[in-house]
Amino acid sequence: MQIVWLGQPDCHDPARVGGKAANLSRLAATYPVPPGFCLTATSAQHHPRQIYAAAIDEAYAQLARLAGMSEPRVAVRSSAVDEDGVRASFAGQHETFLNVCGPTAIRDAVMRCFHSALAPRAMAYRRQNGLSTDHIRLAVLVQHLVNADTSAVIFSANPMTCSRDEVVITANWGLGESIVGGTVTPDTFLVRGATVEARPSDKERMTVAVDSGVREVPVPRLLRRQPTLTDAQAREMADLARSLEATTGYPVDVECAWKASRLYLLQCRPITTLSAA
Repeated sequence: MQIVWLGQPDCHDPARVGGKAANLSRLAATYPVPPGFCLTATSAQHHPRQIYAAAIDEAYAQLARLAGMSEPRVAVRSSAVDEDGVRASFAGQHETFLNVCGPTAIRDAVMRCFHSALAPRAMAYRRQNGLSTDHIRLAVLVQHLVNADTSAVIFSANPMTCSRDEVVITANWGLGESIVGGTVTPDTFLVRGATVEARPSDKERMTVAVDSGVREVPVPRLLRRQPTLTDAQAREMADLARSLEATTGYPVDVECAWKASRLYLLQCRPITTLSAA
């Protein structure tokens, strides 16, 4: 196991850091990807626990210097070597730990990422997609957390109609777990060229950062039916998705966040459902 950083060539190789981290690393030089480091892939069944402590502590201290704070909040995500491919995206199959602070908590979250790779639902997903359940190699990404005002998922092509001329955005207040976890009906924005069609929903729940991690809370009444994005923000996000599609060479499923009027790229993977359609 080694520590490599997003944006560095050593972190571009999916065989070393998994598809999720490799995709972000290759895009970090050009796109607004929050800084982070990756523990390179090792066996989920036989991960060497004893070598994590010092390496993680040193990397976290460096991340703190980059972030300009003593103990930055981070997201800790698994990045399996065979995930985020065209056949299987692994979206939601492995655990993600948000708003983790301090080296002790990060080490614990890393261990829990390895355990989640062996959980029954992840193993069942592997069998359904013809992937190995005997030799699972997992990397773990530790990335500065964007405490988002608004989070969104963007599809550079319409996954329902397969139209390549439409960008579909789903968005909610706060962190993105309420969207990817399916606990809220998010706003939907359909972007065709420069035209934005907004479809606000009644957003009852949102995910927010708290001292002990994250929590799902009621959306304030005044915000429930208010659109989460302006037309200008939706167009900027559509431009981001189109640019990422042109860069990667395939339609993309993107997770991103707005914080203080700045757009951040958090994940980028292929839209696996288009090939089936």
